[in-house]
Amino acid sequence: MAVELLRKQHLVSLLIATVVLVPCIFAFVLSIDRNNGPVSPTIQRYTYNVVKEYPHDPDAFTQGLVFDNGVLYEGTGLYNSSTLRRVSLETGEILQIHVLPDQFFGEGITVFNGKIIQLTWRANKGFVYDKASFKVLREFSYPTEGWGITHNGTHLIMSDGTATLHFLDPESFEEVGQIEVKADGPVTYLNELEYIHGEVFANIWQKDLVARIDPQTGQVQGWIDLSGIRDSESEDVNDVLNGIAYDEKEDRLFVTGKRWPSLYEIRILPSE
Repeated sequence: MAVELLRKQHLVSLLIATVVLVPCIFAFVLSIDRNNGPVSPTIQRYTYNVVKEYPHDPDAFTQGLVFDNGVLYEGTGLYNSSTLRRVSLETGEILQIHVLPDQFFGEGITVFNGKIIQLTWRANKGFVYDKASFKVLREFSYPTEGWGITHNGTHLIMSDGTATLHFLDPESFEEVGQIEVKADGPVTYLNELEYIHGEVFANIWQKDLVARIDPQTGQVQGWIDLSGIRDSESEDVNDVLNGIAYDEKEDRLFVTGKRWPSLYEIRILPSE
């Protein structure tokens, strides 16, 4: 009787283990492809419609673009001609300008707590300006190159040309975290950034693509294909798409590029 009882208990244990493990095994099978590799999350593809076209300074080597409380701000690059600007959206006219010292190559900009923050490329130095006067309030440093910058309301988010996004304390500018951006693999050349509805939008340098990134995981959630948005292609390979600005109040999205003669308000649409 004791042996029979042990045998029955063993059978019950096996049955329970089977019930528990089968769903797990099934779920695991669903998570791999036919080559026994992980299945990449589905990445949504998007296209666009141009809602409106605005004039843009064709000499502006756009590195950063921000729309804040009805005002368009732009940071431009190149040595000996980098600037911070306040620009008229409707006419493209430069309303206010600050010229950086010649040794700095201006990069991304963002507006945070009434101040404008601007990166530079290889000087490991950024600037904080008074938003109204463009007066330099302070400088800060970072160990990487500077490419794009935005914020999530709490931390600054910075790109450096690699697949890494750096999260910085907005007061000390110390790094408090980082994520690797990935799709099928690491996504490099992350350039100008904009934080929109909980996602980081990032230009991919030298491609007419904008990545929509989950800032918690680094996973690319979507690709916005902006191919063909320019009326004509520039002969200079450096005149690429670079510049994303979002008007939160009116729910308008703007894009432009380096030395593009136009700035575009676009509507994002799922690809068919």
